[in-house]
Amino acid sequence: MSLPHFFIFFFCVSLCVSSSFSALLAPITKDHTTRQYTLSVYLKTPLQPTKLVLDLGASFSWVDCTQNYTSTTYHSIPCSSSLCNAIASLACSNCFNPPGPGCANDSCAMFSENSVTRKAIIAEALVDSLALPTTDGRNPGRLGLIPEFVFSCSKTSLLKGLAKGVTGLGGLGRSNFSIPAQVSKAFSSPYLFALCLSGSPSAPGVAFFNSDGPYYFLPEIDLSKSLVYTPLLLNPVGNTIITYYLHPSDEYFIGVTSIKVNGNNVPINQTIMTIDQNGFGGTKISTVVPYTVLQTPIYKAFTEAFVNESAALNLTVTKPVIGVCYNADDVSSTLVGPAVPTVDLPFGVCYNADDVSSTLVGPAVPTVDLVMQSDDVFWRIFGSNSMVRIVRKGVDLWCLGFVDGGANPRTAIVIGGHQMEDNLLQFDLGLKRLGFSSSVLLHRTTCSNFNFTTNNNLK
Repeated sequence: MSLPHFFIFFFCVSLCVSSSFSALLAPITKDHTTRQYTLSVYLKTPLQPTKLVLDLGASFSWVDCTQNYTSTTYHSIPCSSSLCNAIASLACSNCFNPPGPGCANDSCAMFSENSVTRKAIIAEALVDSLALPTTDGRNPGRLGLIPEFVFSCSKTSLLKGLAKGVTGLGGLGRSNFSIPAQVSKAFSSPYLFALCLSGSPSAPGVAFFNSDGPYYFLPEIDLSKSLVYTPLLLNPVGNTIITYYLHPSDEYFIGVTSIKVNGNNVPINQTIMTIDQNGFGGTKISTVVPYTVLQTPIYKAFTEAFVNESAALNLTVTKPVIGVCYNADDVSSTLVGPAVPTVDLPFGVCYNADDVSSTLVGPAVPTVDLVMQSDDVFWRIFGSNSMVRIVRKGVDLWCLGFVDGGANPRTAIVIGGHQMEDNLLQFDLGLKRLGFSSSVLLHRTTCSNFNFTTNNNLK
């Protein structure tokens, strides 16, 4: 079932909601112009389909309330309330316009942040109804209601730089007011969620909330059984635009200790692989960064190792495309030719596509292993996630989809969205661990293979 039909069906049955079923899900769609991922939820009363940019590390969600926000259940949060204290608000809001969403006196305020443009504004905190489809791990069912969902009531200006059609940002960070935290509290369920991002231009991936499995993908494959686990690490210093004293980061960090290319270690300074007391170094996972970013010394050593291993496969580096180029997967056809987005892809290692053969897991190139706490715990990256297809003016290339992040970035390695696609990731905040599957293509499925056909018997 297509995503629009999925929305239409659930909108028609939005009155049939459940407050007892704990496992929920949400479709995730990739916007191929911005390379951002959008989360589809239901908000307000009556429930309305709402698209939010998915930000894995954001502390809370925000929605544009200035464009016809109409709901019968919203309310502001008084500044003196215990809920406002729990939010750790730094300010109270007063408004001299007619009362409405985002305009109330002596109300709790939050600093909404656009993590793409790095802009922030102060905006009123709001409470309203949120709903997500329930699931048995195989199909969606009735909507599960979170009647007291807390978010920030932001302004249209903060949408700049975000995917077309979104009305805000969905925060999945490790805070008490992220979407998974509030879903967990509403259903008294385990605080965990899983993501399976799809790179397909037509079929969505999926997020699961409050369930450690099963996660079934066609043809009847439970990917929860393929997970390997590594600890989630806490960065002691947050990296939000508005900083909070003694508040650790709400982003997700893991302990990558080394990188291997075709099983051979890449020489890396171990000092930058760990998080220091000021919050620098280490490895984090981000859905707002399109491709994995490596600190310059890591990038240089990694690309050199990759080129050397590729030479053994008779692959010769070609001159990289400079300036504006296009990802072939992002290009649709029009009457007058390709409908190309204008994007700059700063890839330094490329190969002629005709020289690269295909496999079940993408282009036949050297494997990349992100090694965790021991040599037998590693996230293996195959060609489907390490390489990006580039087409420009008759040139057809496979380019290594890793980016040079400069000599002194805050974080040594940032794992981006492309490397996460068709990989199942489970974030278990209760057990403080990340479960990862490596490429699900090995199981002859994809993240776009979740069956969104509705199970009417699922309560």
